[in-house]
Amino acid sequence: MACLFPSIWRFTLAMAVMLLAAGACCAQGDIVSDTAPFSSIAAWSRVLLMQDYNTRVVIFGVAVLGGASGLVGSFTLLRKRALMGDALSHASLPGIALAFIVASTLGANGKSLPLLLFGATVSGLLGVATILVIRNQTRLKEDAALGIVLSVFFGAGVALMGVVQQMQTGHAAGLEGFIYGKTASMRAADAQLIAVVSLLVIAGCLLLFKELKLLCFDEGFAGAKGFPVVALDVGLMSMVVLVTIVGLQAVGLVLMIALLVIPAAAARFWTDTMWRMMLWAALLGTLGSIVGGLVSALFPGLPSGAMIVLVCSVFFFVSMMLGTRSGVLVRYRRRLRLNRRIDRQHLLRAIYERIENRTKHGASIHESRRKPVSTASLMSMRSWSRRRLMAAIDRAAEDELVRKKSDGFKLTSAGFTEAARLTRQHRLWELYLIAYAEVATSNVDRDADDIEHVLAPEVIDQLEDLLDEQEMTIPVPMSPHDVSDDHADATGDKR
Repeated sequence: MACLFPSIWRFTLAMAVMLLAAGACCAQGDIVSDTAPFSSIAAWSRVLLMQDYNTRVVIFGVAVLGGASGLVGSFTLLRKRALMGDALSHASLPGIALAFIVASTLGANGKSLPLLLFGATVSGLLGVATILVIRNQTRLKEDAALGIVLSVFFGAGVALMGVVQQMQTGHAAGLEGFIYGKTASMRAADAQLIAVVSLLVIAGCLLLFKELKLLCFDEGFAGAKGFPVVALDVGLMSMVVLVTIVGLQAVGLVLMIALLVIPAAAARFWTDTMWRMMLWAALLGTLGSIVGGLVSALFPGLPSGAMIVLVCSVFFFVSMMLGTRSGVLVRYRRRLRLNRRIDRQHLLRAIYERIENRTKHGASIHESRRKPVSTASLMSMRSWSRRRLMAAIDRAAEDELVRKKSDGFKLTSAGFTEAARLTRQHRLWELYLIAYAEVATSNVDRDADDIEHVLAPEVIDQLEDLLDEQEMTIPVPMSPHDVSDDHADATGDKR
């Protein structure tokens, strides 16, 4: 938390500089960009450098929208309400149609953007309230409530749009743009409205960061500490409503859910820290919106909303594969290292047990360790393939734990010390499971393997200290399997 506020203020400063620069660009001239297909380097550079007024307006609007969506989407994702924005955006369609119908009937401008967004907000809030009522007053879970509200409200919106098409008091051309988005027709006033709302959402996320973080991770603890859980939940949903409604102009109600979910989900692969996840999500949302808008400007036949979502999806795929915290490749490497470490432990333990078996014939353990151990003798002790066994032996030899001989291989001094330590640890686990977990002796070996490879080293140290306190101080305890076999022979119990 100590490094949270400097990073947040740096992020806020960067956003403010970007907004001021983009706003200054939007204020320059009233040049309308030509949407003819580009065929020259000069035309490409004109778009990439955002020399056209329309391009600056669109990029400015979608950039701040992507940043705000990434921030608030981080909280909804961790709150397990990622689909709330989807239900809310679909629930806004009836409000848009009703606002147009009422305004046209009263003789007003039915296509006034503030009026349409007001209707969408009221309808969206009604949809959220319906979801909360169904979830809290019935036995249905939240996913069922989301599906009901999404389908019913969207169906009502489609029906009302059919009514709008048949009205004589006004024409409804352009209203369908709220379904799929109409980024290319965004005006400076629309971009300014998106910027104002996005800044409000960003400010709300930063000011309520600690409270919303606690709400997302432990709602019960937040209530017990006296935090207004209901008010925080309403505040979070209000920010979702604001960013969703203003996003209808950019990407449409169908694709708005992508801006709320994809950047936050992609950021999850890069970090486990909440404030870093927010910064990553805002960055990915902003870059995805800018790149998608530029691609749409370069190729006029491609809709901006769809391109923004596709670019964000590319970022998600890259994050899923290359994420430094939980990406697929990183997890694969961690799993590979874990499997190799387990194979090494099994190899060293198996060699130590073969050496230990020789002491039953009167030889000391130090004399027994000087004799090489054959590969065939180890194959019978473990259900591994010869290829896997030889690979484990080669890796152990590279680390100077095993020395290869013509008739087998033997442990080095360092390898023997490590093998004794691993055998002691494993048998302590077996004794602990038999004495305190009531695990049958015949099953204890597999259970000990499962536990000792899962628990953290510090937990193992604590449990070993507990066993040491109970007078289990033998450097390497005898195998519980041998003890049980000797006891069976003494009592005459032959199995």
